[in-house]
Parts: sequence; structure tokens; C-alpha cells
Amino acid sequence: MRVLQDIKVALSSIRSNLLRTILTLMIIAFGIFALVGILTVIDVMLFKMSDSFSGMGANSFSIERKSTSFKSSGGGRTWKVSDPISYRQAVEFAERYDAPSEETVHLRAKRNAVLKYKDKKTNPNIRITGIDGSYLDIKDRTMQYGRGFSASEIEYGRNLVILGSDIATRLFGKNLETAVQKEITLDNKKFRVIGVLAKAGSALSDQVDKEAYIPLLTAKTNYGSSRTNYKLDIQLPTGTEMDEAVSDAIGVMRSVRGLRTIEENDFEIEKSDAMLGMIKENTMSLRFAAIFIGGITLMGAAIGLMNIMLVSVTERTREIGVRKALGATKSNIRRQFITEAIVICQIGGVLGVILSILIGIIITAALGGTFVMPWGWIILGFTVCTIVGLASGVYPAVKASNLDPIESLRFE
Repeated sequence: MRVLQDIKVALSSIRSNLLRTILTLMIIAFGIFALVGILTVIDVMLFKMSDSFSGMGANSFSIERKSTSFKSSGGGRTWKVSDPISYRQAVEFAERYDAPSEETVHLRAKRNAVLKYKDKKTNPNIRITGIDGSYLDIKDRTMQYGRGFSASEIEYGRNLVILGSDIATRLFGKNLETAVQKEITLDNKKFRVIGVLAKAGSALSDQVDKEAYIPLLTAKTNYGSSRTNYKLDIQLPTGTEMDEAVSDAIGVMRSVRGLRTIEENDFEIEKSDAMLGMIKENTMSLRFAAIFIGGITLMGAAIGLMNIMLVSVTERTREIGVRKALGATKSNIRRQFITEAIVICQIGGVLGVILSILIGIIITAALGGTFVMPWGWIILGFTVCTIVGLASGVYPAVKASNLDPIESLRFE
């Protein structure tokens, strides 16, 4: 009951100095918004990327040639890459790997291609990938119109292409169905469109929707060389036997690559969730930046609030004298002023949290994801508000409690 009474008195004092209290509230609200809002947006993006990577499958992994970074004599960093995984090695691995899995061999044929249809053309940022029959299934890509490559088309390397949704929209407008069976030009060669993929709808959609796919042998013929590197993706039925499957894959690949027992692996395994882990690590700097920005803002709010509380002590000197004359103790006075500072901070915190939730919902809607209430960051925000209230209110409260009641009653 005493706490409720203190809160009522605090709210009454806030109403009597509404304008300056609102200004302080807004500083606190924006500080909490900077703190909780940025952290919430980071989490929203991570959740969306988690969904994207889960679509790739937590039960999948890739095999890529090894690349190593080391310091050069000039103080910079140099990358050393091993010999590429050749077409023969990739195909041999897929044939010899007998785990209960699905394998796909693919080739990044070109990264800056331009596709043309009549008088329309794309920007020079289209990626061309040579794929086999399993690639689209493993990557969880859905065909919206048309069909995928048949076994004979992949085997004989026909000039066929499957377009990402952004490419099809650029060349054929909104009616994507009309793209099927049309001929487009790629590097002065005619390719017939046999399929259009559905929009990825993920954090990676900007990339994958600007990607076009041709049969693997077609990519090898038109873009391959003796130094071309092929990549392998392996998908397991479940993720429970991932370690065993990876160990078997390493053994098969070492044999395919002709490595001796004493030689280190010249290839590396990339699990589908490893990149997400790396992204999460990189977002730590963003989290620290959010905490720093929010902390600076809240420090300014704390200084402003302490100033208001000191002014309030001066304005209410006579009131303090009356309370002491009626029997209020020093602890009663201290508790009242500290409660008032905390209430102001908590109201500002509520406004800041509401703004943070709104921005989180807006970002989630823009990304096409599902909003998850950031309870952890909300609790952090209110905790910080309490700390700021205590830090701002203690000194004014002590000053108020130490006022002499007789001198206070004489104050005009």
C-alpha cells in the first residue's frame, strides 16, 4: 500500500510539471527505442535468415575446395586456395558416396551475365548456375510455371534455362506464365525458357531471385575450363546422423582427390547452419553499437532527469518541510523522490518499447516473416529504465531528505 501511495504522489507531481516531464520522457523513450528497437530489428532479421537457412535444410552440407587466409609480408592478408574440384571428381564423388542422401553437383558459371528478350534486357548482375536434376529440390526452390530439366536434357546439355522470378519479371512483365517456351539471349546464344521459379520470399531472395539455371553440362561446355571449380551439396533425410555422414564424405572425397594419408584435406565441409552462425557472430558488433547508442542517449536522459528532480526539490522545499513537521522521516522523503524518478523512467520506457515493437512489426512485414515478441529485450529495457531512475533520483532524494524542516517551512 505504501508503494501505491508513493506512485500516486509521484503521478500527481508529474502532472503538475507536465511539459518538462514530457520532454524528459521523450529522451528516455528514444533511448530505449534506440536500445530495444535496434536489438529487436537484428533479431527479426536473424529469425528471417534462420527460416531461409532452414529451408536449405539443417540436415545438409556442402563440399568446397579449401581456401586459407594468412598474413603476407606486407602486413595484409592473402588468400590461398587449393586445386579446384573438377567435374570428374564431383561426379565420381556423387557416384561413390553411398550414404542415404541426395547429392547435387553445380557450377557457378557466371556472376555478371546479361539476359535479353527482344528489346528488353536485365542489369549485368545475373548469376548463371549450371545444375543437375537434384539441385532445385535440395535448395527447396519451387517451380511456379513450366518444369525442371529432364534427365536427357541434363545429360546432353541442351540450351535451356530456368529463370528466377525477378529476371522473368524484368523480361516478361507481371504475367510470368508467358515466359515459358520463349527464347532469350545469353552471351549471344539462344536459350529456351522452360520454367520460372516462385519468388524465394526469404532474406536471401535478392540474390536467388536474380539467378538463372542451365543444365550442368551446358554450363561446363560454355563456361568451364581445366581450372573450373565444381561444388557439391549433400542432403540427408534427417540431421541426426550428420557427423557420421560428414565423416564418410571426407573419406570418399579424400579418395577421389587422391590424397595420401599424411596429407591434409584440400577441401572443406560447410554445414548449412555454419553460415548462419557466422552471421550471428558478425551481428555482435551491431548489438554493441545499439547498446552504445542507447547508453549515450539514456545517459543524457539521466542527466536531464536529475536536473528536473533537483529543480523539483527546490520548488517543493516548503512541501517537504510540511511533511517532516507532520512526522515524515528521511527514508519517507527519499523513497518518494526515488519513486518519482523511477515512475518517469518507466513511462518513458513504455513509450520506447511500444515504438520498438512497432518498428519490429514493420520490418517483419517488409521481409515477409513472422514477428516474435522480444521479451528479453523488453525486460532489458525496463531494467535499464529502473537503473536510470535510481541513478537520477538518489542524489536529489538524499538532498531533499536532509533539508531542515524549520528552514523549509520558512522557504518562499
